[in-house]
Amino acid sequence: MKKLLLATAATAMLSTAAYAEDVNIGVILGFTGPIESLTPDMAAAAELAIDEVNASGMLLGGDTTLVSVRADSTCIDSSAAQAAAEALVTSDNVAAIMGADCSGVTGAIANNVAVPNGVVMVSPSATSPALSDIDDNGLFFRTSPSDARQGQVLSDVLMDMGVMSVAVTYTNNDYGKGLADAFQSSYEAAGGTVTISAAHEDGKGDYSAEVGALAAAGGDMLAVFGYADQGGAGIIQGALDTGAFDTFVMGDGMKSQALIDNIGADLNGSIGTQPGSAGEGAKVLAGMLEGIAGTPDGSFTAESYDAAALIALAIQAGGSADRASIAANILNVANAPGEPIGPGELAKALEILANGGEVDYQGASDVELIGPGEAAGSYQEYVVEDGAFKVLRIR
Repeated sequence: MKKLLLATAATAMLSTAAYAEDVNIGVILGFTGPIESLTPDMAAAAELAIDEVNASGMLLGGDTTLVSVRADSTCIDSSAAQAAAEALVTSDNVAAIMGADCSGVTGAIANNVAVPNGVVMVSPSATSPALSDIDDNGLFFRTSPSDARQGQVLSDVLMDMGVMSVAVTYTNNDYGKGLADAFQSSYEAAGGTVTISAAHEDGKGDYSAEVGALAAAGGDMLAVFGYADQGGAGIIQGALDTGAFDTFVMGDGMKSQALIDNIGADLNGSIGTQPGSAGEGAKVLAGMLEGIAGTPDGSFTAESYDAAALIALAIQAGGSADRASIAANILNVANAPGEPIGPGELAKALEILANGGEVDYQGASDVELIGPGEAAGSYQEYVVEDGAFKVLRIR
C-alpha cells in the first residue's frame, strides 16, 4: 500500500500544483495557562519545520506554502480549547493540527472537533494513557510516548536510587491522574511504598493544606506530577518552606527552566523524566533552534518539530493537502522502510517523495509510530544541578 501511494504521488502533485494555494496548519498549544513557559519554544520548533519546508520550494510541485495558524488551548480549559480548535477547522480551514499539548484538552479537541471533521492531530506532548484508546478513526497521533511508559521509567529511576517510599501529588486532570496511577502501579509492583496519592488543583495561591497532608503521610521523597507554572511549583515551594520535603521527583510537566528560576538552589538534587533522546537528531535540532527558542533543547521542542514535519511529509507523500490523504500517509512517512530522515533534511525528504521514493522520518526524537495514538519512545532521566537540568541517561 505504501509503495502504491508513493508511486502515484508525483502524478497527483502535477494535477494539484496548478490549483495550489496556501495550506493552513493549526498550531494549538497552551500559550496561556500552566505550561505557558514551555509553549513558545514548542511553537517555534514546529514553525521551524514549516519554514524549512517552505524554504525548500518543493512541496506539491513548488507552488504550495504552509502557513502556521496559532491557537490557544489554555492546557486546562476544555471548552476554550474546543472553541479555539473549532475556529481553526472551520474559519481557518486547516489541513491538519500540530497539537494540542495537555492531555485533557487534547482528548476534548480530538473527540469533539478533529475526529468529527476528519482532521489529523499530531500532539507533541499529550501523554495520558487514556488517549491510546480514543475512537479516533485513525486521525490522532503523538510524537511523545504514553505515560504508561513514563510511570515505569520513574519507578525504575527511584528503585535504582534505593528510594523505597514516596508521597505523590498530581494535578487533578487526565494527565496527572494517568501518570500517578501508572507510576504507583509500577512502583508498588517493584516493592516501593506510596504513602499517599493526592490530587491538587491548579491556580491556588495557598497549598498549605495539601502540603500538610503529604507531610503527614511521609516518604523519602515527594513525587510531583503537575505543571511547572502552576500547582506543581506551588506544592514544591510550600514543601520547602515548611521543611516537609527537600528533594522531589518530577514528571515531564515540571521540566521548565522557569521552575528552577523561581525556586532557586533549593531545587538542586531533585530528579525527573521527560520524553526525549540524546541522539544526533536531538543535538542537530538544538543547534538549529539557537537564537530562535529560549531553550533550544527544552521540553517537547523536538517532538513539536517532528509533529509538524510529519504533517508536511504526509502531504507530500499523498500528493495532496486533503485531510483524508494526510491521515492515510502519516504512518507511511514515519516508519520504515525508507531513507532515514533527520532534522534539517526535510528538503531531501520532499525530493525523495516527489520522485516516488520512501522515507523513514526519524527526526529529532527518534520518531517511530506504532499506531494512531501511540508512539514508541525513550525518556531522559535528569537531575537539577547548579541551576540547570542535567541529563543523566536515556531510558
